Amino acid sequence: MSTRAVALLSGGLDSILAVRTLQQQGIEVEALNFRTLFTCCQDQASQAARRLGITLTALHAEDEYLQRVRRPQFGYGRGANPCVDCRIYMFQRASEYMRQVGASLVVSGEVLGQRPNSQKRRDLRVIEWHSGLQGRLLRPLSAKLLPPTLPEQEGQVDREQLHAFSGRSRKGLIALAQRFGFAADEIPSPSTGCALTEKTFAPRVFDLLKMDKKNTPWDFELLKVGRHLRLTSATKAVIGRRADENQLLEYLAGRPDSRAAAVLQPANFAGPTVLLVGTVDDLALETAGALLLRFAKDPPPGPQVLLRRDGRQSLRPVDHHPAAETAETL
Repeated sequence: MSTRAVALLSGGLDSILAVRTLQQQGIEVEALNFRTLFTCCQDQASQAARRLGITLTALHAEDEYLQRVRRPQFGYGRGANPCVDCRIYMFQRASEYMRQVGASLVVSGEVLGQRPNSQKRRDLRVIEWHSGLQGRLLRPLSAKLLPPTLPEQEGQVDREQLHAFSGRSRKGLIALAQRFGFAADEIPSPSTGCALTEKTFAPRVFDLLKMDKKNTPWDFELLKVGRHLRLTSATKAVIGRRADENQLLEYLAGRPDSRAAAVLQPANFAGPTVLLVGTVDDLALETAGALLLRFAKDPPPGPQVLLRRDGRQSLRPVDHHPAAETAETL
């Protein structure tokens, strides 16, 4: 019986090389790609799977994943990224999938020492242990620098054909890709692929976790849209920056799981959509209207906005307000 492996495939260079390394040994590989609220470039994984000639299954992160973002056991990286907890979650699900399809190992493109938040030697051990994959988690690109896995010891994987990459340099990895026959335009550029690692995005996450203990997946999805301003400890405004973001805010406000408290839109001029979350009183509405004016282009005399709140809508005059100038941008 041929050896079967389940590989985590992001579509980045490392995961592609890990899969191709095993394919060179005749090992059958099936790929998993995790979709979260914070990842992008998902088509990259599909393109990589087609290039490698393997089956790709997309798994969507569940609320258990958000629990790890809210309270990570192993802490955050430089942003709001709970990288070790995230990897553990993904490998736990990969372990379940491995058993379902009758595979004997899980494969990752991790490189020892490449990422400071999850690929130090200690982190790799912690991830393997807590994911329940002791001896079954193979990192082909750094395998010769790590203890042999069970498939290597059992002769299912030839350790001599694995690699000993470490550190952040891509030169050796690019050279390996070229030896495998990849053209220059087939080698992906480096990318984190996760908004949680971005320093400009992290403050929004931490603000949500601190100010709204009842946050839901909808709140996390909202973090990716528009300009966010904290009006009070109980109220936040989200302002569309472009037409597509205005439309997306309207969509999010209208969803069954929406936690939007009010939506303001220009009635007699061109300007952004403003969505309010949290406690809404007269001051919050006045401030939101003033923010709408602040980011509008050439509002006319006597500007009015359409206010949607509690299933009702009404026209409301708006004017400048000092609170709109002091709102904290997240």
